Amino acid sequence: MNIIIAFAKSEDAQNFKSILSRGGYDGIVTCTSGAQALSAMEDLGSGVVICGYRLSDMLYSELAVDLPKFFQMLMIASPDKAPIDNSGDKLVYLPTPLKKADLFSTLELMLEGVTRSRKKAKEKAKQGRSDEDKKIINQAKEILMDRHHMTEPEAHKYLQKCAMDSGTSLKETAEMVISLSAI
Repeated sequence: MNIIIAFAKSEDAQNFKSILSRGGYDGIVTCTSGAQALSAMEDLGSGVVICGYRLSDMLYSELAVDLPKFFQMLMIASPDKAPIDNSGDKLVYLPTPLKKADLFSTLELMLEGVTRSRKKAKEKAKQGRSDEDKKIINQAKEILMDRHHMTEPEAHKYLQKCAMDSGTSLKETAEMVISLSAI
């Protein structure tokens, strides 16, 4: 699972990264600005952002407003900086001084929550496909299988990857494949 650590001071970010790495977490991205964090979130798609009260270009609250759908924020700061509004279920606050056990247990719960919400969305998307959508997706898979000698699972996986990479739905990606095949 993806973890982004965003603190104004890069040494703070590196310290948290080191603690989490020793705790068995990997694939950690560190940054010092909200813009860098948002860019990393866009690239990763889901996960948890661990940040302080202030980043080099914005406050945690400004970053929280722009959190993508499958991201949650863990804000770590002194008690006097505690958030007044926790932005629904997207923001969790831990006061300093911080115990490692509290950090790990909170992070684990947040990562499980993100995973669960992604699974729910995926199941809903599968159930929510109309017969027309399925027909379009199957037509695109047929084109890929014929022209690129793919198996059905390979064609489906290819469509999924293209959809994720371009940030479009599976149906929209299938429509693009169909329209490109007509050229």
